[in-house]
Amino acid sequence: MQRKTRILLADDHSVVRSGFRLILNQQPDLEVVGEAASGTEAVRQTLALKPDLVIMDVGMPDINGVEATRRIIEQCPDCKVLILSMHRDSVYVRETLRAGAKGYLLKDSIDEDLVNAVRAVARGEGFLSPAVSKTVLDDYQQHMADPLDLLTAREREILQLLAEGLTAKDIAGRLKLSVYTVDAHRGRIMKKLDAHTGGDLIRFAMRKGLIQ
Repeated sequence: MQRKTRILLADDHSVVRSGFRLILNQQPDLEVVGEAASGTEAVRQTLALKPDLVIMDVGMPDINGVEATRRIIEQCPDCKVLILSMHRDSVYVRETLRAGAKGYLLKDSIDEDLVNAVRAVARGEGFLSPAVSKTVLDDYQQHMADPLDLLTAREREILQLLAEGLTAKDIAGRLKLSVYTVDAHRGRIMKKLDAHTGGDLIRFAMRKGLIQ
């Protein structure tokens, strides 16, 4: 028999928790094992019950859902957190993901997405409400992404060789590419890193520890 995903509900409205409990306990693979009406209680209950997943309202009394999530992940790293929020603003999403949450579900899409979100997060896949996913991606690329992560493996390789002082012809010979292909890669690298000269590339590579 398949083991059920054990869930803690953290929301300061008892009616909301009752509704969630009803929906989730109807699923053969899900089981609500506890409830919390405040952020502090959510942390305490998580440590006591060791659920697989906490459904956390972001607007909790005493400590908010973001801080409660941070404490839960620090003290119970195997536990996953799915955030509930009415906020579509990327700032809220970014803060909850930084705190360690694996999912962000808008309250106005609970009817359609709650069970799917719980299952996705429980599997470790993460979940973002469709209405916020594009906003989050744009925000991530603008504010959080390491520019190095924007480069493909081949582009990183060519960046390192350029920073070491090799010419496009040298690189082409070493990697068995055409000079045209190396130049095309170089152009894409400079665009992604917002670099304008070879010196910019060298300074970036040094900052990232690619060259000494």
